[in-house]
Amino acid sequence: MKFQGSEQYVTTPDLMLAVNAAVTLKRPLLVKGEPGTGKTMLAEEVAAALQMPLLQWHIKSTTKAQQGLYEYDAVSRLRDSQLAGIEGGDKVRDIHNYIVKGVLWQAFTAEQPVALLIDEIDKADIEFPNDLLREIDRMEFYVYETRELVRAKHRPLVFITSNNEKELPDAFLRRCFFHYIKFPDVDTMRAIVDVHFPGLKKELLSRALKTFYDVRNLPGLKKKPSTSELLDWLKLLVAEDIPLDALHSKDDKVVVPPLVGALLKNEQDVTLFEKLVFMQKHNR
Repeated sequence: MKFQGSEQYVTTPDLMLAVNAAVTLKRPLLVKGEPGTGKTMLAEEVAAALQMPLLQWHIKSTTKAQQGLYEYDAVSRLRDSQLAGIEGGDKVRDIHNYIVKGVLWQAFTAEQPVALLIDEIDKADIEFPNDLLREIDRMEFYVYETRELVRAKHRPLVFITSNNEKELPDAFLRRCFFHYIKFPDVDTMRAIVDVHFPGLKKELLSRALKTFYDVRNLPGLKKKPSTSELLDWLKLLVAEDIPLDALHSKDDKVVVPPLVGALLKNEQDVTLFEKLVFMQKHNR
């Protein structure tokens, strides 16, 4: 079982190697990178290419590791016990009716190997990764309420993404194969755009990419535009039929691009970019 790439996802050789290394080692693949660089989409495309069902667990700041295993709904059981008559007591007596299976439980008990995405793990509490160490390592966990041990029928292919918002524990990192998705260079970005806009005119793409990287490389930006934002911007340029002249000045100076709201997402960055354009105009 090897990942050879996908028509819908431009995979660099080092990223392809990382996926296959994680498969060989039977370890989770921890993928870091800027938001919008395709970390979540990687799991989706690998699962599709390897013909594996994909289970997704999107982490929030309030997410607890236990929720990935199971949750015992004691409140519902208490309510049902108060409302149940003689005939309704059977449901209350069987505690299995109040166990909600989490994504890890579903992945462990699936009849065929699945891919499991734990998305944006760095959003959770710092103890969250440590709380999953044993389960991910041993591929099993104990359900105290029902006194049963849940063992994985097949080891899932685990993808863990992080936006690098906080450091992850060393003990957790030791159990992962790590890959950092670098921001695409111009040639890689052309290939990515070609997947999404195969008929895009070359001159439009060249000028749009130059403007995009001019914006992205501006020192002091609070939030640099991502690949996904470039794709949104190109979609707008095509939909609004923006002329090529609007994307650059005659002397090839930086200009404020049309529909800049697709690229810059706060007023400080817009102001910073406008100041750069103003200074260039008056330094001719």
